[in-house]
Amino acid sequence: MTKQAFDPFAFRQALGSFATGVTIITTRTEEGEPLGLTVNSFNSVSLNPPMVLWSLAETYKGYDAFKKASHWAVHVLAADQEDLSNRFAGKIDDKFAGLTLEEGINGNPLLTGCAARFECRTAFQYEGGDHLIFVGEVESFEQCDSAPLVFHGGRYAHATPRQSGHEPRHPYLAGSFDENFLGYLLGRSHYRFYNQIRPHLEEARLSDEEFYLLSTLTLKQTMTAVELDATMSGILNNSSASAIQSLISRGLARPEHLDTEDGSAPILAYQLTPDGRRLALRLISAGKVVESQVNERLGYSDATILKSLLVRLLDAIDPQASTLWENPPPE
Repeated sequence: MTKQAFDPFAFRQALGSFATGVTIITTRTEEGEPLGLTVNSFNSVSLNPPMVLWSLAETYKGYDAFKKASHWAVHVLAADQEDLSNRFAGKIDDKFAGLTLEEGINGNPLLTGCAARFECRTAFQYEGGDHLIFVGEVESFEQCDSAPLVFHGGRYAHATPRQSGHEPRHPYLAGSFDENFLGYLLGRSHYRFYNQIRPHLEEARLSDEEFYLLSTLTLKQTMTAVELDATMSGILNNSSASAIQSLISRGLARPEHLDTEDGSAPILAYQLTPDGRRLALRLISAGKVVESQVNERLGYSDATILKSLLVRLLDAIDPQASTLWENPPPE
């Protein structure tokens, strides 16, 4: 490790190498107004007595209110509370607007859905450079079974418990895939997931290709033949041509011809018919039921982490996948 000359920006980057949890600290002003901000300087001090600390920049506009407060609450955010963190880190005037609040010790506003909450009485305050360090004695706390939101390297991250005492089992043939091989994990999970949906496909007399195409057509109101071919490329090794013709013959999709700006030949495109939309929504609803069951088994936080990783994986191996999605139409 090379020792660097002191540079404030590099120093901040180096500090970012340490992963921290994300918290929101709340209190009330002397006038009774709720006050809160996002903080990642929270840390434990002592178990007996139970004490914690955090620090506040002297430039914060609520600095004096926190300095005078006898009590404050620390909310350790859960993995699905990134939006809440951004809200309290931003400059909006009423950060509590529309939120469900509970009342804590000394009337402090308490946020809900957090991984943990600590209600504290101010014990000590120390000057620390351009920050004031608050040390509080914990008078009440609670915890729920949620993975915490994490901040690392200047961006949000996720944390999930590792499976302890488990080493990947190896096959008898050296050089074969072990059970931690990504392809095996993705493939087996995919087939086990869709095996729970397949009875609905059989009832609707749809092949896997037809279902994939039907659900893909729900992503955009109109999709060109070129877009559909790109979408189906590498999916079950089948072109969209036969699948789309089957959907058309059953009255589930219809062809469209889009005019071009330069007056050249119209572009072939496809849309779902009303029957096709109804069937797609019924099948997607069945898939959502399976998803909710998986989410319940994993826990919401770990399910959020899994989806986040899969999005990154898909972006890494199929950067064109994001072109399938479009913003919702304006209201």
